[in-house]
Amino acid sequence: MAHRFVKELTDKESVNEVFLVSEKQLRSNRQGNLYLQCELSDKTGTVGTRMWNASEDTAGAFDNGDFVRVQGTTQVYQGALQLIATKINKVAADEVAEQDYRRMTADQIQHLSARLKELLSTISDPALAVLADSFLSDAEFMDKFARAPAGVKNHHAYQGGLLEHVVQLMEMIVCIADLYPELDRDLLLIGALLHDSGKVEELAYDRQLSYTSEGQLVGHIVIAVGMLERKMEMLASHGTVVPAETALRLKHIIVSHHGSLEFGSPTVPMTVEAITLHHLDNLDAKIHHFAALLRDDANVGSEWTQYHPNLGRKLYKGSTDKRI
Repeated sequence: MAHRFVKELTDKESVNEVFLVSEKQLRSNRQGNLYLQCELSDKTGTVGTRMWNASEDTAGAFDNGDFVRVQGTTQVYQGALQLIATKINKVAADEVAEQDYRRMTADQIQHLSARLKELLSTISDPALAVLADSFLSDAEFMDKFARAPAGVKNHHAYQGGLLEHVVQLMEMIVCIADLYPELDRDLLLIGALLHDSGKVEELAYDRQLSYTSEGQLVGHIVIAVGMLERKMEMLASHGTVVPAETALRLKHIIVSHHGSLEFGSPTVPMTVEAITLHHLDNLDAKIHHFAALLRDDANVGSEWTQYHPNLGRKLYKGSTDKRI
């Protein structure tokens, strides 16, 4: 029987399917009764799940990142679809088609990797071209870069998401570079590659998405600067020196790309390239996030999505008779 995907689930539907589990928590209600809370996902999306009257044995029978067969019933609660599980049993990984649980296919990742190399090959600055090549030729780095997500929750939160996000950011840079001759196109392209490069170590992404200990204690911005410095030291030992001014500007792009101190940047953008990359980065993230919320919304018959507290708003989907 074909897998029924998360995107296909509707209200008040009986479910008996295999999903990938994450964010497992055994909690207690006000009466002290235990219940299990987790997220179940496949390549089409994620559904929040509850199992009432759970036990420590039930919770201990599987781990985050496992495949589980879940039996239960869906329901819409506060505008969002959730699954009320009655049974959850671990399933061996070799019993499932893993491509059903990967948002991006191997062909898509290969295409994006090729496009990444093509875009970086247009860098004309000799030192930055060698720097870009030093990352592209680092097999371990590129393997992680092609598999890593760009985040755990909000945008591009799936394997290959970081690569997709970076390539899209580079495409935008190419589009606007000729419009603004004051921009250093080469610096922006290498900045796009490196601004989130620390996420290859900040995040765990073999199956479930989570933060590593290094990610929580240090963060991807500090990790990225460290990676850049090690590459520049290695290149210098082989005769290629990235000019101090160029290195300084590139580091500034990395450390300021969140845009403000309250959002985690150690400093705010203070060069034209830094402010440009910040806004393009934010634009790509926001468009992707809004599009996903519109696509995955459980209010099928409504012109509006559910209310999203983190955004402080609903999103307008448009008249139902005009949607494709």
